Amino acid sequence: MIAMRVLGALAFLTACAREATPAPAPAAPSPADALDQMDTRTAVPLLPMMANHQKQNMRDHLLAVQEIVAAVAADDFAAIEKAAGRIGYSQQMAQMCTHMGAGAPGFTEQALTFHRTADGIAAAARERNRGRVLVELGATLQTCTGCHAAWKQRVVDDPTWQRLTASAPPDPTGHH
Repeated sequence: MIAMRVLGALAFLTACAREATPAPAPAAPSPADALDQMDTRTAVPLLPMMANHQKQNMRDHLLAVQEIVAAVAADDFAAIEKAAGRIGYSQQMAQMCTHMGAGAPGFTEQALTFHRTADGIAAAARERNRGRVLVELGATLQTCTGCHAAWKQRVVDDPTWQRLTASAPPDPTGHH
């Protein structure tokens, strides 16, 4: 009889304990995931090495713009043309943009527009036309800010990169 009461009490306590144990709370997103969810720009999937390389290029583009502005202030048209040449269109730049944008339809075209727009800065410098240099620089910066407003990096692993780029359109420059 005592054994029955003890078993009954244990059963009661076990049931109470089960009822009193709250369900586990859903895991909160990591701070990085929370930021990513708030950032509604379109992701450009990149392998870690590619993402780092792209960031280095962006910093160099910004440095080139700084050099252009300083050269405009000094009316140094050769320096304007030289700095603009670093951000202008080239086959090598087209290949890199195509590779970087392989997993994000529309990215490559927007990136190449930036580089082609930057060619206008160099052309204006060759004309020694300060006013046009500034207009072309403004247009270039508009493509720059438009790209940054539309796209964000998303670092992915190799299998994800392979999956996302498997159906990428061919390189428009004819290179692979």
